[in-house]
Amino acid sequence: MSEKIARNWLLSQNKFQDDCLKEKRKLGRTHTISIASGKGGVGKTSIAIKMSKILSDRGYKVLLVDCDYNLSNTSIKLGIPLNNNFAKLVHQEISFEDCLYKQGHFHLLPGCSGNMDIFSGNIQLEKFLIDLLLEKEDHYDFIFLDCPAGLSKDILTLNAYSDYRFVILNPDKSSLTDAYSLMKILKNNFGIRENHILLNMVSSFTQYKRIVQVLSDTTKNFLDLKLHVLGWVFRETKDTDNFDGLLNDKCSGIHKNLSKILTKFTESNIEEGRFKEEYLRP
Repeated sequence: MSEKIARNWLLSQNKFQDDCLKEKRKLGRTHTISIASGKGGVGKTSIAIKMSKILSDRGYKVLLVDCDYNLSNTSIKLGIPLNNNFAKLVHQEISFEDCLYKQGHFHLLPGCSGNMDIFSGNIQLEKFLIDLLLEKEDHYDFIFLDCPAGLSKDILTLNAYSDYRFVILNPDKSSLTDAYSLMKILKNNFGIRENHILLNMVSSFTQYKRIVQVLSDTTKNFLDLKLHVLGWVFRETKDTDNFDGLLNDKCSGIHKNLSKILTKFTESNIEEGRFKEEYLRP
């Protein structure tokens, strides 16, 4: 399927068709994963960064894209100076390579911070990004899309484009209802019937099991959706001001939990031998 056809399919108002989805998956061996949530403040960006770093440390070539184009929280959490390179990339003033932040196998495409050209422009940024990903995806093993919270058309389109959707939740009731709304619209408008869920800031295993049971039953009975449960991350009891510092702590509970989750996910979803060391991209 050509890039143009793929783009038009993704941006159309019609529901996704199964045959189109299968064709899209044949474009390459890159796995695109959107990190999504209905509600903000659930730890989505921190988890996106941590997962990207864990996989890159394992030798995979990983691209993390900050899809909140004008509020670049990934740069802030990583301590990278803010810039307007994404706006320059959109206007073809610099290349994709010039826009990247690189740390070994980990690459970041950051957004801007309060850029007026991005804010007031008429460019369909989701269309621009999908075209860019179709062009560059063969260079990566995994692409993570750190999607903003909410239900805007561009966010929904990026989630629908992805091979997998990791919906991040916390025990707050509004987080659960907003995640349900996100999955409902993805199913009704785009035909997406499978999602992965990950619970963050969990207080106990009993709480985790209860939430998973309620959400699984609700989505199955009312939406006829299949939920894949990735697991949980316990609420961090250390000083909250140091939470982002834990992203680089390989002895932290956050690191251990997410490492186990990613190991289970890759073993279950990536066919055996597909990403053995000898086949990794240079």
